[in-house]
Amino acid sequence: MLSPGRARRSAAAAQEVVASHRDADTGELFGIQALCSEFGITLRSIRFYEDKGLLSPRRINGTRVYTRRDRARLALILRSKAIGASLEEIKHFLDLYGAQGEGRAQQLRFVLERTDTAIAELQTKRAHIDATLAELQHINDTVRRQLGAREAKP
Repeated sequence: MLSPGRARRSAAAAQEVVASHRDADTGELFGIQALCSEFGITLRSIRFYEDKGLLSPRRINGTRVYTRRDRARLALILRSKAIGASLEEIKHFLDLYGAQGEGRAQQLRFVLERTDTAIAELQTKRAHIDATLAELQHINDTVRRQLGAREAKP
């Protein structure tokens, strides 16, 4: 067991190592467990996104460490998946951003094109669903009337 003074020095040394790995613009670092808890996903999911090149955490003594940028990328990955984007589309979107955000306008154009397409597809599906519902309602009403007429006869 470490003495209180030695434990403080050890903790300070660990904080110094973490601080030395921070970029000026990141501010804070996250462990894999923290991201899993925050986003309600598994370790395996994060590692999968790493394998696909969507996330690139740093390693400090073999431990994965994620920056605010990595955290933002993970949030975008999960939001994109939720609206039906493929991993290929997500990677393309993330790659457009660039190292310093120089591709932000390209990203916005990509999102606009993707959402325009998704909206058009969903509106078409809704029109088909509405037509099918109307047809089913008509059939249902007709069958109800016919059944009511048969049951009313003595």
